[in-house]
Amino acid sequence: MATLSRLPRSAQATAAHGGQHPPASYYIKRALLYLGMISLSIVFMVPMAWMLSTSLKLQGQVFAHPPIWIPRPIMWYNYVEVLTVAPILRWLGNTCVVTVAATLGTIISASMVGFGFARLRFPGRGALFALLLATMMLPHIVTQIPTFIMFKYLNWHDTFLPLIVPSFFGGGAYNIFLVRQFYLTIPTDFDDAARIDGANNWMIWARIMLPLNAPVLTAVAIFSFVGHWNEFMGPLIYLFSEDKKTLALGLRAFVDPFLASYHLNMAGAMYLTLPMVIIFFFGQRYFLRGVVMTGITGR
Repeated sequence: MATLSRLPRSAQATAAHGGQHPPASYYIKRALLYLGMISLSIVFMVPMAWMLSTSLKLQGQVFAHPPIWIPRPIMWYNYVEVLTVAPILRWLGNTCVVTVAATLGTIISASMVGFGFARLRFPGRGALFALLLATMMLPHIVTQIPTFIMFKYLNWHDTFLPLIVPSFFGGGAYNIFLVRQFYLTIPTDFDDAARIDGANNWMIWARIMLPLNAPVLTAVAIFSFVGHWNEFMGPLIYLFSEDKKTLALGLRAFVDPFLASYHLNMAGAMYLTLPMVIIFFFGQRYFLRGVVMTGITGR
């Protein structure tokens, strides 16, 4: 099976049909499948393409009819001008601090908790895991008021702590579930061999499980990065100072219907969008592998 997966698509199809060339219906189905995927890709790319196009236009071309997809001239200066009319770099730096710290906390804590549910044996493990999964059905809005009150008594308002610290306490039920399912695909022989050599649970987690978990941790990192990078409600509730705003919150405050600087708004939005595209482009192989591997076992 592993050898067959390395063959080209045409060779795989030939091998699957007993060494004979597949029928014409096979190629028709494949062509229709690719056509459907390409069509959906174009549909989903239209908003991104329009945002990029608008960010390079003059203000008078934004609502032109018929729509102008290729600006003339192309205004690359919009990306420089938006930095002068709003503190984009400050907002971008704040977003990077919150996102990197929260993503790091999510990876560490989700990996540790997932290791406990997958490898450690303790009373009530199944009930606790079921309770953990049940929390995913609880709307986030339900916990916002008690969470706000708790952070108020801790005097964490107008700081990054409410946006970062919770990530170091579990990393989220869904992320724990992904990591736990991936742990179950790793043979326990590794644990047994390490224990024979004198390793404890911390050493097994840090030296054996973490390196083997790179695919699923990459998927968790991408999920966490996108979630914290785009987060709007949390910064809106806890951040008050102008110099502490994140990029998503700052761009919303930057929208001025009287100025109608939509081309500059889209240029600022590109600063928010491009990092996510780059991260996913370089991590998509591990991302897809991590998500697929979590469903191999159902224990």
